[in-house]
Parts: sequence; C-alpha cells; structure tokens
Amino acid sequence: MDWKVFLEQAPSGGMTYLGWLASGTMWTLLVSIFAWIIAFSLGSVLGVMRTTPLALPRTIATTYVEIFRNVPLLVQMFLWYFVMPELVPKALGDYLKQDLPNLVELPFAQFSMWEFTAAVLCLGLYTASRVAEQVRAGILSLPRGQTNAGLAMGFTLPQVYRFVLVPMAFRIIIPPMTSEFLTIFKNSSTALTIGVIELTAQSRQISEYTFKTFEAFTAATLIYVAITLTVIFLMRWLEKSVAVPGYISQAAGH
Repeated sequence: MDWKVFLEQAPSGGMTYLGWLASGTMWTLLVSIFAWIIAFSLGSVLGVMRTTPLALPRTIATTYVEIFRNVPLLVQMFLWYFVMPELVPKALGDYLKQDLPNLVELPFAQFSMWEFTAAVLCLGLYTASRVAEQVRAGILSLPRGQTNAGLAMGFTLPQVYRFVLVPMAFRIIIPPMTSEFLTIFKNSSTALTIGVIELTAQSRQISEYTFKTFEAFTAATLIYVAITLTVIFLMRWLEKSVAVPGYISQAAGH
C-alpha cells in the first residue's frame, strides 16, 4: 500500500490526488444537500396529502409515490439526463444540453450545469417519495384524539395539520429521516453515470491514473464513513433535544 500517492501531483497541473478527493467530496455534498432540500420539501407535502381525508390530493400523492418508488433510480437518472431535454421545446432542450454554462472546467473534472441539475432533480424527486412515506407514517402513528381535540378547539383541518400533527410527526420521524438523508448521500454516487465528477468518480479516476485501486477506493470509503457517522451523531443529538417521551424510542425500534 502506498498512501503517499495522494500527495503526488495530479495531471490537473495544479492539484494533488488528495485535492481530487476533496473536490469529489465537495460535489458529493452539494448534490446531496440540494437534492435533500427538494426531497424534504416535496416529500413533506406529499406525506401530508397521503393522510388527508380528501380523495383527490390523496390520489395524486399516492400515484406519485408509487411511480417514483417503483422505477429504479439509475433508470430515472438516465431519463432526466437523456430523455427530458428531448421532451421539452427544442430550443430549451438544446440550451440544456449544449449552452448551459459549465460548473467546472478543469482537466480532471468537466461537467455542465445540466448534469449537476439533472442529478439533483433525480435524487430529490426519487427520495421525496420515500420521505413522503416517513411523514405519512409519523402522522398516522399519532393518536386520533389529537385531531379531534384540535377540531374541537375550533381549528380548521389545515390548522390542525400545521399546528398539531405535522410538528409532532417530524419530532417522531427524526431517526428514519436521518436514514433517508444518508440514503440520498450514498445514492449520489449514481451521478457519475451522467458525468458528475463526485467522490466515487474521482476515486475511479485516481485509480485509472495511478493504478492504486485499493488506496483510491479505501480513501473514498473512509470519507463516506466519516461523513455518515458525523450525520448520525448530529441527528442523535437533535433527536434527544426534541424527543417526545414514548414516541421517538418506539419509532426508532421499527
């Protein structure tokens, strides 16, 4: 094993291979964070819609969840990147594929805004279907008496959701939501298939340039593990801070 390889000059002309790993880690985090913002926002709305007594929003949310959960993630990634530009008006499609400005223009990492955007949208919309199920499970785990009590106090149904059900549900589902964020973080590696030079892609390039496959992918693994453990530690602290007695421990055990 030769770990000094990461201190060697890379073909980029100004970076070491360690710099490549740092760049890949940065893009992995950016893809994951932006995708999570989409997944959390949309998934929360869909989860609420899944529990509403109104048939139309419940049907829309259920249809969305079933479609996105049952199509493989890699297929969705290719659909967003290759097919979506062909479905929009030609001028817009050409702009997405050819004229959208590059995010980076380095010898070792060249990919466009569309590649980054497609990866974020794909991961965000896919994970939103999973987040929706967690939100739905959290709301349904609450005693029905909370809804009845809210209505008896004069709240409308939207107000009951806003002030009673949703805040309580989010405090319950912190453990599974942590798992969903870590899933989106790990799934970000699929972005390499459409050209996003994230951590796994950088590790592969280091392996190809140096023939140090073990070192390259071991380093990537350690970075993934370190970030994962950091997120778990922070979320456990948050879980304890907002714990609802009798709820979170029960939810975490399932």
